[in-house]
Amino acid sequence: MSFAAYLTGTDTDAGKTLVAGALLHLARRSGCSTAGVKPVASGCERDATGTLRNRDALCLQQETQPALAYAQINPIALEPAIAPHIAAHECGVDLNVATLARGCNAVLELGRDFTLVEGAGGWRVPLNTHETLADLAKALRLPVILVVGKREAEEGTVAVRRLGGKAQEVMTLEAALSALTDEARSPL
Repeated sequence: MSFAAYLTGTDTDAGKTLVAGALLHLARRSGCSTAGVKPVASGCERDATGTLRNRDALCLQQETQPALAYAQINPIALEPAIAPHIAAHECGVDLNVATLARGCNAVLELGRDFTLVEGAGGWRVPLNTHETLADLAKALRLPVILVVGKREAEEGTVAVRRLGGKAQEVMTLEAALSALTDEARSPL
């Protein structure tokens, strides 16, 4: 039986890749075939061949067994170290749920025992003017793993920004979890 999930965080640097890498590592060590996917990543750096690579995606690739090509793990690699939708715009890349879902589904269809799709930033990171990474998670119809950052966990609160909003609203973890659960269950 296989398991797949979408992994997101309360914010950038919440520890998504640490958690994803650890879960993939444990699954791999217990004899499971694994796959990690980072459908979009910004802040990528050029390797010796001039190809863009992202540290988080490389971590997922290291824990993917049998091995997959880097482009399968991170199909959209963007160099500017800014929000993915802004980086995509600067690079002339059309970032949308349909494109990201195709890349994710190609890996999911491999039927690995344990697969994680890791988002970028937080749950509501925009892809364009009308879609977010939350829409990708819903399109993939995967259960969601929410990684809560250390500061948020200690304070028991998270800062939430509504799509298109400038100000952040501070919510308790319980209220945020309830709101995100409702949002994840809503139709596309």
